[in-house]
Amino acid sequence: DALTPADMIFGAILLVVVTEATRRCLDMSLPITSILFVLYGLFIAKLEPMRMLDQLYMTTEGVFGQALAVSASFVIIFVVFGSFMERTGVGQLFMDFAMALTGHSAGGPGKVSVISSSLFGTISGSAVANVMVDGPISIPLMKRSGFPPYFAAGVEATASTGGQIMPPIMGAAAFVMAEFLAIPYSQVVIWAIIPAILYYVACFAAVHFEAKRRGIVGVARSELPKLGIVVAERGHLFLPVTILLAVMYSGYSAPLAALAGTLACFPAAALRKSTRVNVTLSNVIEAMVDGAKNSLPVALACASAGIMIGVVTLSGLGIVFTQWVVALARDSLFIALVMTMFAGIVLGAGLPTTPSYIIMTALLIPAIMKLGVIEPAAHMFALYYAVLSALTPPVALAVFAAAGLAKADMWDSSWAAMKIGAAGFIIPFMFVYQPALLMIGDWPAVIWSFSTACVGIALFAGGLHGYFVKAASHWQRALLSAGGICLVFPGVWTDLAGAGLAAVVIVTQLIERRAASSPAAAQQ
Repeated sequence: DALTPADMIFGAILLVVVTEATRRCLDMSLPITSILFVLYGLFIAKLEPMRMLDQLYMTTEGVFGQALAVSASFVIIFVVFGSFMERTGVGQLFMDFAMALTGHSAGGPGKVSVISSSLFGTISGSAVANVMVDGPISIPLMKRSGFPPYFAAGVEATASTGGQIMPPIMGAAAFVMAEFLAIPYSQVVIWAIIPAILYYVACFAAVHFEAKRRGIVGVARSELPKLGIVVAERGHLFLPVTILLAVMYSGYSAPLAALAGTLACFPAAALRKSTRVNVTLSNVIEAMVDGAKNSLPVALACASAGIMIGVVTLSGLGIVFTQWVVALARDSLFIALVMTMFAGIVLGAGLPTTPSYIIMTALLIPAIMKLGVIEPAAHMFALYYAVLSALTPPVALAVFAAAGLAKADMWDSSWAAMKIGAAGFIIPFMFVYQPALLMIGDWPAVIWSFSTACVGIALFAGGLHGYFVKAASHWQRALLSAGGICLVFPGVWTDLAGAGLAAVVIVTQLIERRAASSPAAAQQ
């Protein structure tokens, strides 16, 4: 049916309100992108204005599309759950747990940041929120231990960014993915487990090798909390997460599982005297307020993404873009993946993760699927680079936040973050070529792929940071990096090549270290 005058007025008002609210709640980048898509539809695709307004306002392929529906039905309750968890004091638990576990080792404060951020990522899907909770404690610790301010900011930003791909509560884009694929959110969580572990292995290895190269030691054990005491006094705060997972994997819906976890937060905190102080009416009210405030940016990002998707769907831009990518790649999957990676990083430089992922879903995922990538791997590939764009300049929000806390230069911090997370940038290629890393396939293949990938990532990090058994020379760094890349890609010959290159470096470094510590060397 044709739009009535009232439809036209309210449709136009809706688009203006969504655009302005997004500008106020986020920044200018997303509204500008939405406006550019509308201008494309009007002046390049030559769409009729009334037809476009009908698409964006009156159908489920515009503002009121899948993305906004996911925000309303899935994301909000998980955001509220994270807010409730924070108010129970779980943030300090994560920090103390990480301090007790790794604070004494080389570069201990940096490793504490990685572990605590990964734990906080299990209840928060926001990189910036993770930085602002974890950074005020971890960044000063890293600076005092000897890490330069820019490196401390890079560690915190990289570790916090991984929260959006860290189960069980990933970023909002993961819920959108589940809706697009018509699968339970719990299935997305299963796919994400190994890539998330590999990402944090990369961060941990980078911090370790950088600390060894700089001679940075850990914190004295006498200054650290005791692991047993931390778990005994506050370990019960993990109960809501356990309940959430138990309900979700018992076959119930993800929103119901999040609701069960939310309702369990303050009763769990009341179990012991050490955390009972957080069980107050004001804390409950503030948790609800925080949940509502934190939900707004996600909802508005999804609404703005709906404008872009409506134009893409109506104009057929997605089909044209797919044909263009396939033609440009000349049927080469690797070239198509590289193009998709750069497109995701560029899109993410100006957009939040969710709309960036949604646009990639419309424009790029069909192209790599046409070249043979299975659907789960294609969507995870897009999600990964939409997330990792938070580390890449010039618009790297997580780095901005961390650099501000560290009082460090933003550009230096951003390059440090990219170097720390460099191994993470090749993980999506790994699971595209080896879906076993998404737990797709038989268990022997999953275990073998995971094991070789872990070793490969450690070697790659050692090559980038110039240390393995000892400080590495230029040729040793090159061999470590090459060996790491060989191991992260599947295949018997690549695994053998990677192991051989690693063996050359390790044996050489062991001989050099023994020679340096011999009595003759000591006398010289």
